[in-house]
Amino acid sequence: MDYLSRREHSRYELYQKLSKHNFEKALINEQLEKLINEKLLSDQRFVEMFVHSRKRNGKGPVKITAELLGRGVDDQLIYNSIDEVDDDEWLENAKTVLEKKLGNNQQLDYDNQLKLMKFLSNRGFTMDQIKTTVERFKKE
Repeated sequence: MDYLSRREHSRYELYQKLSKHNFEKALINEQLEKLINEKLLSDQRFVEMFVHSRKRNGKGPVKITAELLGRGVDDQLIYNSIDEVDDDEWLENAKTVLEKKLGNNQQLDYDNQLKLMKFLSNRGFTMDQIKTTVERFKKE
């Protein structure tokens, strides 16, 4: 309960944390199932909060998906949650990240475009989102 009082966790994360304390695996699984039945532990809720948080921090769908897979969340749950976010929201998010990165220096020569594309790629945006965002940015 102490872990859950701080933030949402996936079942896998909580299992990993509890395993480090040398509890019996059967006891851990039993308690996790109890928490799930009491709706105190939910991978669905964890994914929703995680996507919202990472999106707010300027991360793209590719990076968010990779992070969630690393946290042991079901693939389908991840893809459903990522797909719920409209493409325009991802593009707006990428644009905001670029504006913050560039500040007042909004010159986009070829070298800067490549650097910005790499930057957005590292943030986890898809190539289509990156190209669209940079093209829109050049036109402004």
